Amino acid sequence: MKEMEPTRYDIPPDLQGQVAITTLDKIYNWSRRNSLWPLMYGIACCAIEMICTAASRYDFSRFGMEVMRPSPRQADVMIVSGTVTKKMVPIIVRLYNQMPEPKYVVAMGACASGGGPFKEGYSVVSGVDQYLPVDVYIPGCPPTPQALLHGLISLQKKIDYQSLKKVRWYQKGHDSVDLPVPVLGPDLMDPRDYAAIREYAEQKALALEAQAAQNQPSAQEVKA
Repeated sequence: MKEMEPTRYDIPPDLQGQVAITTLDKIYNWSRRNSLWPLMYGIACCAIEMICTAASRYDFSRFGMEVMRPSPRQADVMIVSGTVTKKMVPIIVRLYNQMPEPKYVVAMGACASGGGPFKEGYSVVSGVDQYLPVDVYIPGCPPTPQALLHGLISLQKKIDYQSLKKVRWYQKGHDSVDLPVPVLGPDLMDPRDYAAIREYAEQKALALEAQAAQNQPSAQEVKA
């Protein structure tokens, strides 16, 4: 079904300086884009650049972002600022689950975006987007404060184009489903991969049993 075009309203000349007509989406998005509250935490060297961005020289409070909250219950932007190790991922995902909707994730720097220079390391995750839905990627190692400001402005532009009819948190019947928290054992395991891990383990066990049966000596060989 084709959507109806918005109705146009003509404002009389004597009221044009006193009356403004807009949409609910624009008011809603305007209020959110200018009151983004980042979660107050840092991981590695990118966090130093994030601190500089909040200081007086760059001052992202101009965009309504100066209220960095120490509690995920009061934050709506997660800036992943640094190298994400396998030991950190369960805590990061748990913090994300505790943030209320609408919420956004910014991957700041090469490490958070794809592992960076430590990608081949045994303890580093090759990109936080494997476990969280990332909205904005900021390149650099580390990114400059100007780059972080550009990334946050890009997030604001993304919010400008969101509609109450399409966002997931206002869909009918939408229930906030927590992302599965990875389990740290001998290696990092994603609960979404449990079925494949179980199937692989069963196939491996059957192969070992078949190999053991094949190598087992026969009764005649034992008697001899």
